[in-house]
Amino acid sequence: MNTLAIDCKQVIVIDDEAMIRDSLDQLLTLEGYQVQCFSDPMSALSKLNRRFNGVVLSDINMPKMDGLAFLEQVQAFDSELPVIFLTGFADVSVAVKAMQLGAYDLFEKPLTEQLLDCIARACDKRALVMENRALKLAVEKTSAPGVRILGETVQMQQMMHLLNAVSDTPADVMIEGETGTGKELVARFLHDQSSRSNCNFVAINCGAIPEQLIESELFGAASGAFTGATHSRQGKFEFAQGGTVFLDEIESTPASLQVKLLRVLEERKVTPVGVNTAVDLDIRIVAATKVDLLSLVEKGDFRADLYYRLNLVKVSIPALRDRKADIPLLFKHFSSIAATRFHKPPAPLSSDILQRLLSYQWPGNVRELRNQAERAVLLGAELAFANTENNNGSELSPDLSLAEKVCFYEQSLIEEALERHQGSIKETMNTLQIARKTLYDKMNKYSLNRDMFID
Repeated sequence: MNTLAIDCKQVIVIDDEAMIRDSLDQLLTLEGYQVQCFSDPMSALSKLNRRFNGVVLSDINMPKMDGLAFLEQVQAFDSELPVIFLTGFADVSVAVKAMQLGAYDLFEKPLTEQLLDCIARACDKRALVMENRALKLAVEKTSAPGVRILGETVQMQQMMHLLNAVSDTPADVMIEGETGTGKELVARFLHDQSSRSNCNFVAINCGAIPEQLIESELFGAASGAFTGATHSRQGKFEFAQGGTVFLDEIESTPASLQVKLLRVLEERKVTPVGVNTAVDLDIRIVAATKVDLLSLVEKGDFRADLYYRLNLVKVSIPALRDRKADIPLLFKHFSSIAATRFHKPPAPLSSDILQRLLSYQWPGNVRELRNQAERAVLLGAELAFANTENNNGSELSPDLSLAEKVCFYEQSLIEEALERHQGSIKETMNTLQIARKTLYDKMNKYSLNRDMFID
């Protein structure tokens, strides 16, 4: 899993002398830092927390609260926040005490160029701490029970940011995406990440239920309400009480039902067929469509009021052809699942196969890629790709950026070297002519482990 690099350029300056504050503000601003100055530690503490992505530059001798007391306060909520001390008095005992309490460094006034080097190192350390924390949270989230959505491209990160923002809100959601992009997966993610996860998730394909039965299917029906209703039936909405209703292919909802569906959404009540008493509902509605609903509204084929009621929060799932950089990750994931399921080894992702995958436009999106990965595990890569339409692409897709093409080529070279040397780090280093740390960094970047290449 790759994480975005975190840029640490914030500095908080604390000093009771205005001249020192102004001097540091000017110096650090010219160096490209975002500077906030405070005359006393108490004011600065209100701006600091574990999310603060920067370092603190503080005087030691101050009237209301000295630097050592301030450092103890900081250590109480974040022991990894770098605090650099400034002092006008070279008191060895104070310096020793400061370092024992966890100060990052200490400088005697007047200030020298070495201070700027120290601030740069402290910022690098803070950035690494913040990246590690973000990575740990991401690992905890993806390893937790429930649905996982894979993707590291900008489009997927933006979508995940939106999903995380609305997952535990009561707002209804509209999901737009082509066939095979994973609309139900997104709906289940919203359900699993919400406080409704302990109740039912009810998926309904609005285009698969016969029109004459859809009303009783959704709202329920009393015994004898219509011919064939020999007993009372609980509707899907009531069955989802406390949970989530997923309305797939909402564009297929018959016109006669759209007005009733709108009333349910607005009143949060449902009246079973043949019953006069309404049932209160505590549900969340997640609808999905593979077409442009607004164009159907303009043609008069879909109610405008229902569209705007459903469209409170819209989540657009990018097509696979628009996030091709995610293809290697997804292929390996599906291949691993298929290997476990069929008791076969995972399909190898050679540079030739990768180029074929990237040069194809994937009209069936992620579902089609999953099927291709499963075929590669079942039949072997050579046979699985022998007769597919995507075997004529000898070059990487032109819609990929130069950086993406370089990454794919670099990854394939590292994988081939590791495979050739059966996971030997030393031999791979020699073959690629790179340092051990560089190799480890790149293996981590591409989620590679030497154990994957040991027979």
